[in-house]
Amino acid sequence: MSDSTFIDSVSLFANAFSFTGRPLSRNPDDADVFVVGIPFDLATTGRAGTRGGPMGVRSASSNLRWEENRWPWPFSVHDRLRVADYGDLEFHPGESDDMINTVVEHVGQLVKAGKTVLSLGGDHFVTLPLLRAHHQHHGKMALIHFDAHTDTYQEEGGVYNHGCMFHHAPREGLIDPSHSIQIGIRTEYTQADHPFHVINAGDANEMRVDDIGAKIRDVVGDLPVYLTFDIDCLDPAYAPGTGTPVVGGITSDRALRILRCLSGLNLVGMDVVEVAPAYDHAEVTSLAGATLALEMLYVLADTRG
Repeated sequence: MSDSTFIDSVSLFANAFSFTGRPLSRNPDDADVFVVGIPFDLATTGRAGTRGGPMGVRSASSNLRWEENRWPWPFSVHDRLRVADYGDLEFHPGESDDMINTVVEHVGQLVKAGKTVLSLGGDHFVTLPLLRAHHQHHGKMALIHFDAHTDTYQEEGGVYNHGCMFHHAPREGLIDPSHSIQIGIRTEYTQADHPFHVINAGDANEMRVDDIGAKIRDVVGDLPVYLTFDIDCLDPAYAPGTGTPVVGGITSDRALRILRCLSGLNLVGMDVVEVAPAYDHAEVTSLAGATLALEMLYVLADTRG
């Protein structure tokens, strides 16, 4: 379905099956940015349920459709970017390798066509095949990673685990840890030989937002940047619907303000992961995920002018 034939509505409840009511399309010619759902949660170590994340985020995003220009941006993202919803990727249930291959194939084709992909997880393991797909075109990337956990744990059950992606990604040459940064960390990790820059949750809550933004920009430099946001970076007060909630996180407002500091960076790919609607209340977490995803689109639009 092309944008010209799609009935764009400001309704908060009608046709709430695509991200912010964007057209459904898998034709690369139809959009500059594609929103891709990856309903996978076989790599969770705690509570499962993030396979419902893409559906939950899309449904909650209908609450964001009425505002023509999202505050505080002075423009409408859709005046600058053509956005389409690719729908969810399908893979054989229970087969992690099939999910990996499907993500690399579909997302890789979009990236090769010069499109930007905003992915909705799914558990955080989906970021590993997403990085592989982006690496095929962009080479080694910097990583900006919002999370309560470093996800660099090599002993946590092998490859298929949502806590080991950033152990494997540097070893595959996908990302450069010396130009990568993790924000909001508040769980145990080996600090002595940790290869990533870290702004832990305590510092992220106390530092000036502009200083956090400056630190991020200084670390990533001019490399192509992949941005991944695990919803459990937020305090459970703002995101209860996730598999591994950790008290002491940042607020949704602070997260949005940090994201706005990323305008101007060479963002080549983005994702929001670990939304688990079954543990949510009143769509609080799904709405946070949808709002963060939309904010990423605004940052991209502002960067491209």
